[in-house]
Amino acid sequence: MEILVVGLNHKTAPIEIRERVAFDGQKIFDALRILRESEVVRESIILSTCNRVEVYAGVKDGEDGAEFIKGFFSDFHNIPRELLDKSLYVYHGAEAIRHIFRVSSSLDSMIVGEPQILGQVKDAFSLSLKSKNTGVVLNRLMEKASSVAKRIRTETRIAESAVSISFAAVELAKKIFGDLSVKSFMLIGAGEMAELATRHLINNGVKDVSVTNRTYERAEELAREFGGRPVRFDNLLDELKHIDIVICSTGAPNYILTKQDLQRIMKQRKQKPMFIIDISVPRNIDPKINDLDNVYLYDIDDLQGVIELNIQARNREAQKAEEIVTAEVESFLRWKASLSAVPTIVALRDKAEMIRKGELEKALRKLGPLGEEQIKTIDYLTKAIVNKLVHPPTVALKFEQEDKDELIATIRKLYGLNSEKG
Repeated sequence: MEILVVGLNHKTAPIEIRERVAFDGQKIFDALRILRESEVVRESIILSTCNRVEVYAGVKDGEDGAEFIKGFFSDFHNIPRELLDKSLYVYHGAEAIRHIFRVSSSLDSMIVGEPQILGQVKDAFSLSLKSKNTGVVLNRLMEKASSVAKRIRTETRIAESAVSISFAAVELAKKIFGDLSVKSFMLIGAGEMAELATRHLINNGVKDVSVTNRTYERAEELAREFGGRPVRFDNLLDELKHIDIVICSTGAPNYILTKQDLQRIMKQRKQKPMFIIDISVPRNIDPKINDLDNVYLYDIDDLQGVIELNIQARNREAQKAEEIVTAEVESFLRWKASLSAVPTIVALRDKAEMIRKGELEKALRKLGPLGEEQIKTIDYLTKAIVNKLVHPPTVALKFEQEDKDELIATIRKLYGLNSEKG
């Protein structure tokens, strides 16, 4: 059975196409049923996320399987084949296994090292397992994919460096303050990146949260969402003397916080450190504030610089991860190749055991009455001889990679297994 991947992702298809081929809700159950009932596909898994839609399959013939699955995508979603073919990719055999390992390990993700994809792969496998769409090969493959992803996270630092604005903000805050649970935080304004950074700060232990906005109702709404307290914009400077971490993202055309303002605030704070992130464009925080002692001000370009360095670090770690993937692909291929020898190994051992038992019975009849311990000793002796004789061909069948089909044929002929089942 050949392993096959057919799919598309953020690199090969625009979001308009990805949306149309997504398997959500009841669709995925209907799709799995169609694949399960197919005469072409023996085992199957559907992975459907916002950035990729892929079918992992075990098929008898790779070309027929790829053609069937492409047609399945087209028919199921009512999309013309010529439109889909521009976006779909196909991987066979070792390359399919490599692709699945890379996907599970986030090496093929939009952001290398992101943690969500492994959970999504596991969920896809679990659903196919419950739907009885998988068998020995894909079950083993997906278990291996999970262990490869965990090994990469253990043996490399691929997920340690922040590669988004929001994560970079939290990473910097941790470097400055260490324990964030005892620090106070204020969000000034609103904006997607600022709100996401706020959520990450809360997830990393920040409990004392304040929110201010020129529209007080908006401040109240965000404060409820973050479990914090709203602050009137006019009271901003008075409130800042109590705040350790500030994220600012407003649409103001000028500075809302000047160097002179913060000099007074730092005096009131007795020079306790303050960390400020200005995500606004144009900037809302006077960059001269960086001249003040114990004030750490970062704008969006600073954060982007941190991210670029971290991406470079992740890319270096990704090279180590790719080496792990290569070794694990070879390991899985060795296991898969050994499957072809299993029927012959079973037949060989069954025939050897049949001969052993027959000859043992003859010998015991000739020897006459024997004690229980004597019979056990003779039985153990015959088993040991048979095991030692069968062991070398068994090892060769399991682990020999070159000319395996020829080796199987030779052993079946030598031991008279060709006429036997298996």
